[in-house]
Amino acid sequence: MISPSESTAPPAVTLAAHGLSRRFGSHTAVDGVDLQLRRGEVLGFLGPNGAGKTTTMQMLTGNLAPTAGAVSVCGVDLLEAPVEAKSHIGYLPETPPLYRDMKVGEYLDLVARLHRVPSAKRRAAVDKAQARCGLSDVSRKLIGKLSKGYQQRVGIAQAIVHEPDVIILDEPTVGLDPNQIRDIRALIRELGGTHSIILSTHILPEVEAICDRVQIMHHGKLVYSDTIAALKQFHSGRILLVGLNNPPAMDELAAIPGVTRAEAAGEHLFRVSIAAGADPTTQIVTLAAERQWGLHQIAPAQTNLEDVFVNLTTRDVTDGEKAA
Repeated sequence: MISPSESTAPPAVTLAAHGLSRRFGSHTAVDGVDLQLRRGEVLGFLGPNGAGKTTTMQMLTGNLAPTAGAVSVCGVDLLEAPVEAKSHIGYLPETPPLYRDMKVGEYLDLVARLHRVPSAKRRAAVDKAQARCGLSDVSRKLIGKLSKGYQQRVGIAQAIVHEPDVIILDEPTVGLDPNQIRDIRALIRELGGTHSIILSTHILPEVEAICDRVQIMHHGKLVYSDTIAALKQFHSGRILLVGLNNPPAMDELAAIPGVTRAEAAGEHLFRVSIAAGADPTTQIVTLAAERQWGLHQIAPAQTNLEDVFVNLTTRDVTDGEKAA
């Protein structure tokens, strides 16, 4: 557990989890997850359906007790002092917790009261949250009469109305049109300047656009945790794009020492996967010349977030790759 700072300055580490696990009967949904979030950081939290993301976020926000492990928020143990710890958290679950028969302003005022925002500051807090989320013009409208996009904005507003240190957003741009998505992304970037944010989404370009760091879950475990820049280099040098005018059979390419797999990537273009520590480039060039394959291109493939995500979540990952 992180000890509370003795100074008046807000803690640099706002959220920390160690060995977080959750079992449902014989099924382990989350297995030994470690997480640390710093102030001013936007963390992309990724994984395929069923990977354990939502269960992890429910434990981080105190909505679900862990089977094992510990969580601290701004130095406060979530299990020992849940009310104090939760006061530092704003949470938008996948389904926003909205009262459809309340007006937007009334609902946000209720949320502010539940978060114990002082009465003298409550009106300003509600106005600020509405302005940030583009809701000022619909403050007096019933939530149930709003479009899905505006209801999503209300969900984000309720997560930030009390100015929490940690903001956890589960699919915040679902149902929004492209202009609204752009506005919400800008809002998340703005909030990330002074708050800590965990963003769970299936929109991978969104993560690349606004996140500083990414964690990927698979089968209840973290299989990757690093910066966006490092992630883009995760598979650098491990896949070659090879252009051949007179290509051999795929089995012949895959039989080259150091090559683990070969597959077509376009007309006369092939993706060649390379074993860790191997470099078959010279061998490929030599064989291409000897066997007249018509080599016209050989270079490392450019890796993006989607490539790495698919690579880590569609097969078993070795311990060496997890540590990469």
